[in-house]
Amino acid sequence: MSTAVSFATTAHIRDACLCLHAQRAARALGRRFDDALRPLGLTSGQFSLLMALNRPEPAAMSAVARLLAMDRTTLTAALKVLERRGLATVAVDPEDGRGRRLSLTEAGRAGLAAAVPVWRATHAAVEATLGGVDADMLRTGLRALA
Repeated sequence: MSTAVSFATTAHIRDACLCLHAQRAARALGRRFDDALRPLGLTSGQFSLLMALNRPEPAAMSAVARLLAMDRTTLTAALKVLERRGLATVAVDPEDGRGRRLSLTEAGRAGLAAAVPVWRATHAAVEATLGGVDADMLRTGLRALA
């Protein structure tokens, strides 16, 4: 019994695999936004995390992890970078001493405010490259997968 996978199967999976296409698109989008945000000293991931913390009240770590589809360990590592830079704070949850509440500092709010116009311009440029693909339908499909 042969264990070889035919090249035709490889080509089919390469062309049809949603996971592969989503990974490739995520890496390409990440690089594009990283390049745009680099002059502000931010990565696309840091921008997303700062945006997730931009709330009227400090956010529970579990809520932010869920929103960003991150495990708590990865989120904790990302937060440490923002804390060292003075952009975010992590405090003990006053209602549950085991939990943590996350918030932006004034510097974090200022950095986010400076980054939003860059995000808007980059996002508009990305949507313009979709070649007739409805961006709202794409977002809906991506949300369904998440």
